[in-house]
Amino acid sequence: MIEVTDSISLEDDEIKLEFVQSSGPGGQNVNKLATAVQLRFDVRRSPSLPEDVRLRLERLAGKRLSEEGDLIIEARRYRTQEHNRQDAIDRLVAMIRKATEKPKPRKKTRPTAESIQKRLDEKRRRGEIKSLRRKVEE
Repeated sequence: MIEVTDSISLEDDEIKLEFVQSSGPGGQNVNKLATAVQLRFDVRRSPSLPEDVRLRLERLAGKRLSEEGDLIIEARRYRTQEHNRQDAIDRLVAMIRKATEKPKPRKKTRPTAESIQKRLDEKRRRGEIKSLRRKVEE
């Protein structure tokens, strides 16, 4: 079981890990061993996530979310399977934690009288500059 927050924890069977050959540094080790990790987490069918967190997580995932609703995280930063596995899980936990934060509601504001006046003065000045570019009547 993976603890995400006090109220959210993921079961181990909700996460599928697949090990694939990595690219990059590592010499012959890279060619022989499957050290990169591809983590799959089914966001849409996960019983552990509340609905509001699920929707925010889908938005956060962006291109990493497949059409079936699987969040795919690839970890190939390290040279060992174990480090990459832990890195992928840490990144998933961080993403879910970010999705649990509720967005701050926007407060509608009006422009101040001074800012309105400033904008109109600038428009007037700009118009005067443009009128000076016109042909002079003889």
